[in-house]
Amino acid sequence: MIKLGMWILVAAVASGAGPGAWTDPVEVRHEETLSLSYRARLDGPFLVVQATIEPGWHTFAMDNRQRAEEKLAGKKSLGIDHPTEIAVTGGMAVAGPWYQTPPKDFSRPELRWFSWGFERQALFAAKVQPAGAGAVRLAVRGQACTDTICKNIDVTILLPPGKTTAAGSSEIDLNSLVRVR
Repeated sequence: MIKLGMWILVAAVASGAGPGAWTDPVEVRHEETLSLSYRARLDGPFLVVQATIEPGWHTFAMDNRQRAEEKLAGKKSLGIDHPTEIAVTGGMAVAGPWYQTPPKDFSRPELRWFSWGFERQALFAAKVQPAGAGAVRLAVRGQACTDTICKNIDVTILLPPGKTTAAGSSEIDLNSLVRVR
């Protein structure tokens, strides 16, 4: 039986951390066991969100639903795992497409179950621009699973008010990522 749970967690940047510094990690737990954590930072004009996934766990691509629907070609599925979603609100707005680590194919075509995601680590990046004053809120939603348990993810990462983009060039290599469909 698959158990579903929900977390609402908030992380704030440590005092004194500025553009380019990672936020404190936001942990997602199943009971007492760490499943994965998220952290974010500004890298030049990009917002970067990193998921660190514990052994035995995996999470899903931002475009998991689109990929599955393409493979199903109108046929019914036994289910589609919840994709990772990142909503940016407050003093920043997304100004371009999202990019993600190339996802691993977890599909089981014989069951008409198609899914793509990540083990160990994933990066998500998008170009951002200022959108007013105040703190920036990143709402991350999705699903994390083992072979027997799935957990819904609903976490919030807060970036401090002030500069909403870092000056200078970016360290992110978009060529190592794929554009989200």
